[in-house]
Amino acid sequence: MPPATGGGLAESELRPRRGRCGPQAARAAGRDVASEAVARSPKRPARGSRRFEAAGRWALLALVTLLSFATRFHRLDEPPHICWREVQRTEESSPKGFSSFCLFFSPQMLIGLAGYLSGYDGTFLFQKPGDKYEHHSYMGMRGFCAFLGSWLVPFAYLTVLDLSKSLSAALLTAALLTFDTGCLTLSQYILLDPILMFFIMAAMLSMVKYNSCADRPFSAPWWFWLSLTGVSLAGALGVKFVGLFIILQVGLNTIADLWYLFGDLSLSLVTMGKHLTARVLCLIVLPLALYTAIFAVHFMVLSKSGPGDGFFSSAFQARLSGNNLHNASIPEHLAYGSVITVKNLRMAIGYLHSHRHLYPEGIGARQQQVTTYLHKDYNNLWIIKKHNTNSDPLDPSFPVEFVRHGDIIRLEHKETSRNLHSHYHEAPLTRKHYQVTGYGINGTGDSNDFWRIEVVNRKFGNRIKVLRSRIRFIHLVTGCVLGSSGKVLPKWGWEQLEVTCTPYLKETLNSIWNVEDHINPKLPNISLDVLQPSFPEILLESHMVMIRGNSGLKPKDNEFTSKPWHWPINYQGLRFSGVNDTDFRVYLLGNPVVWWLNLLSIALYLLSGSIIAVAMQRGARLPAVVAGLSQVLLRGGGQVLLGWTLHYFPFFLMGRVLYFHHYFPAMLFSSMLTGQHSVGHPLRLCAWSLASWPLARGIHMAGILSLLLGTAYSFYLFHPLAYGMVGPLAQDPQSPMAGLRWLDSWDF
Repeated sequence: MPPATGGGLAESELRPRRGRCGPQAARAAGRDVASEAVARSPKRPARGSRRFEAAGRWALLALVTLLSFATRFHRLDEPPHICWREVQRTEESSPKGFSSFCLFFSPQMLIGLAGYLSGYDGTFLFQKPGDKYEHHSYMGMRGFCAFLGSWLVPFAYLTVLDLSKSLSAALLTAALLTFDTGCLTLSQYILLDPILMFFIMAAMLSMVKYNSCADRPFSAPWWFWLSLTGVSLAGALGVKFVGLFIILQVGLNTIADLWYLFGDLSLSLVTMGKHLTARVLCLIVLPLALYTAIFAVHFMVLSKSGPGDGFFSSAFQARLSGNNLHNASIPEHLAYGSVITVKNLRMAIGYLHSHRHLYPEGIGARQQQVTTYLHKDYNNLWIIKKHNTNSDPLDPSFPVEFVRHGDIIRLEHKETSRNLHSHYHEAPLTRKHYQVTGYGINGTGDSNDFWRIEVVNRKFGNRIKVLRSRIRFIHLVTGCVLGSSGKVLPKWGWEQLEVTCTPYLKETLNSIWNVEDHINPKLPNISLDVLQPSFPEILLESHMVMIRGNSGLKPKDNEFTSKPWHWPINYQGLRFSGVNDTDFRVYLLGNPVVWWLNLLSIALYLLSGSIIAVAMQRGARLPAVVAGLSQVLLRGGGQVLLGWTLHYFPFFLMGRVLYFHHYFPAMLFSSMLTGQHSVGHPLRLCAWSLASWPLARGIHMAGILSLLLGTAYSFYLFHPLAYGMVGPLAQDPQSPMAGLRWLDSWDF
């Protein structure tokens, strides 16, 4: 049997190091196997040799980091125009609007700060992909994202090195991520993805490091890595809700860790309490405190009105400087003749809205559309009138008459002079609901324009308060209640939200409204300062709006959505820039050699892991080398496979629109699995089973070198996808990418 260790590079493959073990459940078995392997090995190297080895490790880490930065910053300035979602992320991060409130938080603030420090003045109008930046400075924002994206490679290298104790496995992992065109593309543009993946990998590395310090609990390194794990979790969640997946992984690891400690009878209950308290403080309290602090800073810095105000409640808008409700004074009670806006109480539904466009043929009655709209607009204005008169209530000769709970009213659309109307025609999208339209000429319609206004939980005759009263509109003829289904209308409805009249009278937020804007020159005004909500209220509301906003996302023109099963097989990419052969084209697609190798590795790991687990459970006595590799395989590989599973399979349950780039956090874990186990260790086992120790070591290193060179060569072939290409498309024999369109679904 060949020895487990030897000189040179392979010497560090299996030798245990103090404080460098994996999950604690396998620690005892790992020590026994490692001891047996060391007993069979040659003499330990001298101190000078160990120093040389340590210097070599640092040199390799520096080389990996340098190569990662070089590939990410190469041609970072190209193309000099907006690519894909840079139009969204950069506009939200613009220093000109840096104080305007938006739906996204810490990442936009960081990108905006990077732009401000690099000379971007915020005067560029981000309208659509393809618009040239010209003289505007954008490199600081791209550079910030590329800087964070560059750290993914060394983080993965260190994680795999700590889990496997194998330099070759760590180098292979680094090569897979360095030479992946997909990771490279995502890191070079102003997107949230490199920021999210940075925090995910930082959390994974920190978790592995504090696991490795388990034999030195409460030491300075243990506390450092445990705290850094909590900080990274807060960062990941602060970027996107996808950060919940890495939080779940760390939580499962912590539960398993505590369960093992609970079974260690040598530990006192006091020590167990310390372990539990430390994890609660660093992995729950610290992330929550940082996450809340991020929002507190956001609310303080971004305190001005912005285009997304309509997503939020009237009380929330009252705290935004520049909003018409901020420091405003409006009449307190609703009166006939008032010009008002009516806002739905369900978050991210918006204002009752109409416009001159009609419902298309075959969609109920061909009358004026009524929708809800999330933004401030003149088409949100309505005039409240009595149902049985057309006289002008604002005539000075008429006394003020307040609207009361139970009154029969008409709502006349101010811009088109059509009344809010309903009838027995079916709603456009929601079955068994009635259509709501705009009907009539100059306010003159029919009895289907009459609505009874009711205040929730109030008695008949009570006045209706602006902003505070929760009201419903009951259609007098059909008995249905006005509401919004929240469903997005097709393009004929300008992708606004459907308004229906529902015969189901149960009180829900979809059918409850409040009066927001209120204009009536005959009434005195009151201040709205008393309506400003508390910090917990705005924190909760902002999260509810973000969740609803994510679930309601729709693809833009020329965007390719995808399904989760497409992602691991690299079935379809995503256009970042350009379409025609005269355009500068960037195409988000993973390096197919890397991705298909990852897919093969997952299958190999599941197969080999199952065989080894069954053999060990049946009491089979494995050779020392095989046993040592098996412990590493089941121990570290399980962590990485869990990360891939948690970051991939939840997307099958999501109802929102999905894109190819959503898979890349999971791809990081599959690449680590490839480098760590499913390729490196099978190669080593096959080599040792077929040859003597010196020859086996050579075969193993030749196999690893072949994988490294093959990955680098595939990057050479496909690098134009990331760095840009001009000229004929791939199907043209004259194209530089001719012959590389291996799947018909690739569109470059």
